Amino acid sequence: MAVSYTFDVLCSLDGYGGYDEHGDWGGYWGKDGPEFLQRRLALYSASQRLVLGATTFKTFVSMIGPHSDAGQNLDPVNARMRSMPTTVISNTLEGPQDWPDVTLERGDAVEIVAWLKARSDVPLLSHGSLSLNRTLMAAGLVDRVQVTIFPVITGRTGDDPVFAGADDFDLELLDSHVLDGRTQELIYRPSLHGASVRV
Repeated sequence: MAVSYTFDVLCSLDGYGGYDEHGDWGGYWGKDGPEFLQRRLALYSASQRLVLGATTFKTFVSMIGPHSDAGQNLDPVNARMRSMPTTVISNTLEGPQDWPDVTLERGDAVEIVAWLKARSDVPLLSHGSLSLNRTLMAAGLVDRVQVTIFPVITGRTGDDPVFAGADDFDLELLDSHVLDGRTQELIYRPSLHGASVRV
C-alpha cells in the first residue's frame, strides 16, 4: 500500500511563499508564536521522509545545514528538519551535500515520487519546493496540502506565489487550526477540477 504524501507550505494571506529583498518581515513573517512552533515540531517529529526540490534544498543547506553559521543554534523545528532522511529531486545537483542524511535522485519527479510512495515504509513530507509540488499535485500524487497562512499581506514585497501556474483543484477540508489566535493552518485533500483535466 502506498504511503501518504503531504505538501506543507507557509504563506501570507495573499498567497506568497516569501518576500523579496525589500521585505523586512523576518522569519515566519515575524508572526510565530508558541502554539505555531509546537505544531510545527509535532508535524516534523513524526517518522517520515522529507522530499525537496533543488532550490529549496540549497536554501535549507545555506540556512540550516550542518556547517552553516546558524547550524549551531537551530530552533527545534529546523534541527528536526535537518535530521530527517531527505530525498532531493534534481537533475543539476551533484553530491556530496552538506546535509546529514540525503539522497539525490535524478530523473522525472513524478516517476521518482510514485516509486517512493509505493516503496517507502514511512510517509513523505515536502516543505516548500513549489514547482515540484505543483507538478506532483497535477499528477495526483499529493494526498494532503497543508497550508499555514500568516496574518500578513505582502502585496508590495511578496515573492514566490505558491500556486501560480498550478492546475485548478477542488479542495476537501480535512482539518483546521487557529494558532496563537492569529495564524491559520488548513489541511486539504486536493483533486483536479474537472475543467482542468488534460486531454
